[in-house]
Amino acid sequence: MSTLYFDLPLIEWIGYAASTLVLISLSLSSIVKLRIYNLIGAAIFSFYGFYIDALPVGIMNLVICFFNIYYLRSLVFKKELFDGLYLDDIDAYTQKFLTFHRRDIQRFFPDFNRTALDEVMVLMAMRDMKIAGIMIATKPKGGESEVLLDYVIPQYRDYKTGKHLLKKFSSTLIKKGTEYLVSVSDNKLHIKYLHKIGFEREESSNRFRLALRK
Repeated sequence: MSTLYFDLPLIEWIGYAASTLVLISLSLSSIVKLRIYNLIGAAIFSFYGFYIDALPVGIMNLVICFFNIYYLRSLVFKKELFDGLYLDDIDAYTQKFLTFHRRDIQRFFPDFNRTALDEVMVLMAMRDMKIAGIMIATKPKGGESEVLLDYVIPQYRDYKTGKHLLKKFSSTLIKKGTEYLVSVSDNKLHIKYLHKIGFEREESSNRFRLALRK
């Protein structure tokens, strides 16, 4: 690989690409994505090491590949227990949860005010009995409840949490008088999440709507 690109051999660019992927992997909050990026980076680094006869680099990164494959397999095929709690109002634990995660919440919900929550319902998502996320919505008016907050902590942002929460509590919300959930957002990441869990954009607006089913 002696071809030069910007005065550097191709093999050196491959090394830089591997380093970049490993660096990106360390910045990811999702454990699954971290493992995937790290696996690809380590695989390229292993090739790079063997190609330039740097056996310690090649062997070490090959071993890292096997570690990543092992942990990815356990993460993908792991059976998790999904559960949740329904609350008719904000309790002390919910306030502590909101306070603890307030900075991350503000990134996605800058208009959310945790000190002004009246007439709301709270859905708490649990994975393996750990609180994974929280949804706060207004009590129904005319069959609609507006989602004020739909927050999932970083390590559980894989769309499963929101889907299971809605599946578990759709019947409960319908009994309470909610036929539709409405969410207002202009955050691209949040909009992507809303589409993934079934919300549809109302025409020419930043309102998204989900019809609940028993």
